[in-house]
Amino acid sequence: MLTVAALGPQGLAARLRGPGLRLQTGPFVACVRSRLPALAVALGRMYADYPVLEDDTPADFDVLLRGPRGLRRLVRPQVFFHYDGLAPFQPLPLAQVYPMFEWAMNWCVSSHAHSWLVIHAAVVEKDGAAVILPAPPGSGKSTLCAALVVRGWRLLSDELTLIRLDDGRIDPLPRPVSLKNASIEVIRAWAPEAHLSPPVADTLKGTVAHMRVPGASVARAMEPAQPAWIVFPKWRAGAPAELLPVAQARAHLRLAENAFNYSLLGAAGFNAAARLIEGTRTFDFSYGALDDAMDVFERLLAGRP
Repeated sequence: MLTVAALGPQGLAARLRGPGLRLQTGPFVACVRSRLPALAVALGRMYADYPVLEDDTPADFDVLLRGPRGLRRLVRPQVFFHYDGLAPFQPLPLAQVYPMFEWAMNWCVSSHAHSWLVIHAAVVEKDGAAVILPAPPGSGKSTLCAALVVRGWRLLSDELTLIRLDDGRIDPLPRPVSLKNASIEVIRAWAPEAHLSPPVADTLKGTVAHMRVPGASVARAMEPAQPAWIVFPKWRAGAPAELLPVAQARAHLRLAENAFNYSLLGAAGFNAAARLIEGTRTFDFSYGALDDAMDVFERLLAGRP
């Protein structure tokens, strides 16, 4: 299997400049084109283990990231994102090219992947059981997800949980874990072995960095998982790690609030969410320290919430 690492820096840059890098992440293939050296460096660093497909492979998403044309490239260096020839976003400063790539790929999936119920949630798996972590920004979801992955849980996704409409299983979409502001140093200090991208300051989300996905999670990116728990996390400074049961009706409502296409799917979305709730145990989870949180999740896995 050809990987990004196997291409080498020159081969990667040539694909990006030419026919496009056909990058496979879970069930999706993106054809990525760009002449921006910073993006090639970032992809080589963060996607080294990911499969690269042949140039004639059909792509789900055809994307281009480019710099400004003419004198603007000297006066105001920016990056522009194009999807199928359209520009759905305003340009960003050139220094934000890699975060823009990640945000844009999230948009591609959440806006177009309607063969799944798509939930704004992290999801990890261990010993055949997956835990879904739906939460709005600022809840500590990604920090908790990153810590669990460092401790050996398989990453299925940091941002987008893909629930199959036919059997309710989860299709993995493992891409780098997004960390923001204080969570960057929290993970850096708690897990020095984690591979983080260089932080990028002054984005719309503050300072951002990404944690590289372990090779073992990438290797199992086509292996679906069975959901066992839905845990709504909330970080609170100094709070003890505590799981509290959530009633099914309330959990269904909150899950729908965190889904991108629940209403668009209509009855299929309702049925997928209902089946998910009925087949899992649902909890609120508050925590203030990652070590305590890890202990709670290991007890959850052992059947002792």
